[in-house]
Amino acid sequence: MSELQLVNDRLEALISSLSAPTRKEMARTIAKKLRASQQQNIRRQQAPDGTPFKPRKTPPVRSKKGRIKREMFAKLRTAKYMKTQASPNEAVIEFAGNVQRMARVHHYGLRDRPSRNSKEVQYESRPLLGIDEAGIKLIEGVLVEIVGKQ
Repeated sequence: MSELQLVNDRLEALISSLSAPTRKEMARTIAKKLRASQQQNIRRQQAPDGTPFKPRKTPPVRSKKGRIKREMFAKLRTAKYMKTQASPNEAVIEFAGNVQRMARVHHYGLRDRPSRNSKEVQYESRPLLGIDEAGIKLIEGVLVEIVGKQ
């Protein structure tokens, strides 16, 4: 049995020994911190693995000169649309209601209509949510902190 498996088993035992409200609070803390890191990734226009988003397609020839484009997903990363949920057994980060469909289209690179009367467009895949090495370290840090208090 590897050392990592021993540590994992010990951590599982410590977590299961915590009360349900403590586990829920821990899950809430993890979800909030992970949401903040996901928001930073979206602000930097990069996927959770660090690769940059594919750029938008070039603007039409007749577009206005000097126009400053807003960055992609500026409103999507706000707490209004990026919700967290926590229970004693899990922590969830998801997009709320109406924007969930749009986020799914961009995350997986699906086809969609930009407006009701337009043609379908194939969007590039731009992963919005995911866990990277920094996210795993963040989760480990919260676990150690909360289990250390007990």
